[in-house]
Amino acid sequence: MDLTEGTLQEKTNRSKKMMMYFGIASLIMSFGGLTSAFIVSSSRPDWLVDFKMPTAFIISVFVILASSITLFVARQGLKQGNKNLTTTMLLLTFALGIYFVINQFNGFSEIIEMGYNFTGPTSNVTMSYIYLIAMVHIAHVVAGLICLLVVIYNHFKQKYTADEMTGFEVAAIFWHFVDILWVYLFLFLYFMA
Repeated sequence: MDLTEGTLQEKTNRSKKMMMYFGIASLIMSFGGLTSAFIVSSSRPDWLVDFKMPTAFIISVFVILASSITLFVARQGLKQGNKNLTTTMLLLTFALGIYFVINQFNGFSEIIEMGYNFTGPTSNVTMSYIYLIAMVHIAHVVAGLICLLVVIYNHFKQKYTADEMTGFEVAAIFWHFVDILWVYLFLFLYFMA
């Protein structure tokens, strides 16, 4: 497809999506750097080799995957003109996102109960990496929740239609990326621990 073709609106919509993809590419590089540092540091003599992932982190995988499904259903509802379904699924996606963040902090509590803190005499380099990776991911989930709030607001203002849903789609791309990212991070930490 020739990217110079189309109306001004079509070009604008393509550029918005392209900018999101560039942002995602930079996030992939950032998290790639964090996970690479984790691998390199795992050769340290003080590295934990018998760490068990918190149950809350396992639950978080299912919560975040469910939120991707509800956002997909919301998009399908919007395409079909079903405002009630879209509204319900958007609100459910937002609630699942909030629950995910709460659950992550529950995971941190489990880590503390195991005797490991982020810093101080009870800290460990392994745990510090896990805290850091999870907290940076949580920051991106919060950014996704803000995007969802904007989408919900615009949905109530009836800004989106089956033919014009670029803002919705850009937010959905980011949300699905953040969801997939957590699945990757969880599996990475699970198998590396």
